[in-house]
Amino acid sequence: MGAFYVYMLGSRRHGTLYIGVTNNLLRRVWEHRNGVVPGFTRARHVHRLVYFETHDTIEYARPRESNLKHWSRDWKIALIERHDLDWHDLYDSLGP
Repeated sequence: MGAFYVYMLGSRRHGTLYIGVTNNLLRRVWEHRNGVVPGFTRARHVHRLVYFETHDTIEYARPRESNLKHWSRDWKIALIERHDLDWHDLYDSLGP
């Protein structure tokens, strides 16, 4: 059994935000960064990984994703900045 990730992408500090869920964070963020799938993140250049959390099952990850999507923008920004005030791109820290 693998891990599931709830993740948040940003276009820049305090920019456009996107929240998703995946079982392969490295691959999924790579897809966003390279515009592999047409849609919201490609159209708005949202590809900086600014937050993620790990869950044991999809049954925990999906409700958390939904919950975060309903948070106010200010709460989302506070969550990101609780971990990184400068909104560094966490993608490189994931490793190969």
